[in-house]
Amino acid sequence: MAVSRVPVYKRCNYLNINPLILGYAGRPSNRRKNIRTKKTSEYAQQLKEKQKLKFIYGVLEKQFRLIYKRAETLSGVTGSNLLQLLELRFDNVVYRLGFAKTRSQSRQWINHGHFTLNGRKVDIPSVTLKVGDVIGVKDNFKNRIKSIKFNQNRSVVSWLDFDESFFSAKVTSLPKREDLDFEVVESKVVELYSK
Repeated sequence: MAVSRVPVYKRCNYLNINPLILGYAGRPSNRRKNIRTKKTSEYAQQLKEKQKLKFIYGVLEKQFRLIYKRAETLSGVTGSNLLQLLELRFDNVVYRLGFAKTRSQSRQWINHGHFTLNGRKVDIPSVTLKVGDVIGVKDNFKNRIKSIKFNQNRSVVSWLDFDESFFSAKVTSLPKREDLDFEVVESKVVELYSK
């Protein structure tokens, strides 16, 4: 399995992303800002938007291309379909619920089998969830998740319903563009792939 070993803060500086979006504490460095003075080309802007999405969701090129092809086949706008498919990934949903500090941590814990999907153990982080799917935590892992969840003070997004008594969650609706906590121009990614 391929693993991205890119330095997080350095990549955040290049893509103009706040590390808090990824779950990392700390501020981006101001050292290397505004060094480039020449105008960036249209292709460079498109590439940067694609790299931003890949980096935030922790997806490598091959998998990102497959997600894009799925987004093309769905009815509706390809750009919003792409964002929807990325948001509905199992590892992203676990991160959005506050069960993990970062998406890479949620991916690792899913690989270790600490979460259930509709009552069955699932150890594949790239599973795309549907409306009505129920995410649960294994009993022997609940105490660890509780300490992380309640230390973060992160609110759950509107398309997820969290049940604190059973420590489970349900996908109640499809994610919308307004639910994103970062800026991205998805139309540039569509333009890049449609060349």
